[in-house]
Amino acid sequence: MGGAAEASASAATAASSALLLPRAPPRTAVGAEVRRQVGLAAPLVVCSLLQYSLQVVSVMFAGHLGELSLSGASVAASFANVTGFSVLLGMGSALDTFCGQSYGARQYNMLGTHTQRAIIVLMLMGVPLAFILAFTAQILISLGQNPEISSEAGLYAQWLIPGLFAYGLLQCLTRFLQTQNIVQILVVCSDLTLLLHIMLCWFLVQTFGLGHEGAALATSISYWFNVALLAIYVKVSEAGRRSWKGWSREALRLKDVKEYMRLAIPSTFMTWISSTSKTGNFNFVHQSKHNVDGLYNSKWPQQCNKY
Repeated sequence: MGGAAEASASAATAASSALLLPRAPPRTAVGAEVRRQVGLAAPLVVCSLLQYSLQVVSVMFAGHLGELSLSGASVAASFANVTGFSVLLGMGSALDTFCGQSYGARQYNMLGTHTQRAIIVLMLMGVPLAFILAFTAQILISLGQNPEISSEAGLYAQWLIPGLFAYGLLQCLTRFLQTQNIVQILVVCSDLTLLLHIMLCWFLVQTFGLGHEGAALATSISYWFNVALLAIYVKVSEAGRRSWKGWSREALRLKDVKEYMRLAIPSTFMTWISSTSKTGNFNFVHQSKHNVDGLYNSKWPQQCNKY
């Protein structure tokens, strides 16, 4: 009897232990989840690459104009990314949290409200950033940069100012759509924008002879074109009409603005640090040009000819 009781107790313990152990999900469910995540992440990666390619293409077209234009465009693009575009990118990242929570709770009308609040904040933030870009040449010269390169960079950065505000709107609309799992349209609009941008750079830089300033102007126009495409989609699509009921006064509530800034400021700081570390030292261009000029102006080539 005692052995039977112990056996039954052991069986009951084993059964309870089996119930407590977590069950592994079936492989079909894991594969479906992986495909779903890749289907959402891959278009976003492509969209980011296409949007980043706009400034790369502009610098490439400026590089065909000469060394000075290439140096000025490169420095201006780096300076604008650190002092302008990366700040707006970080400020807009707070929408991932607010829109994600609202979409998960099926409060679709709040998606538009959060986006409107972010648009207001980013547009206001763009004003002081625009002043910084307007005085890019003076700032670079004060940092010890080559005056000629700084002057060219200042002209390039000034034509990026209109695109700065478009970039802020683009970040808001992108997050408004991606939190609703609408990602394919982002790739399509970014692809069309890149194609237009290449043609704009060709016409403004080569045909109309605007130089590297035309390359910067093409960047600003392309950003606004991308914003217009996404705004039209939000206006005509069912998902857009469901989540965007028009401008609301709730977007101006000071309490909610403070809550948005509480998340946006740390996100902006992290994005700015990352962008600064990638950009590196602005003095690199000046030092490189100085070293090359010094090499050709020195007596080293004549000394080598003796041998």
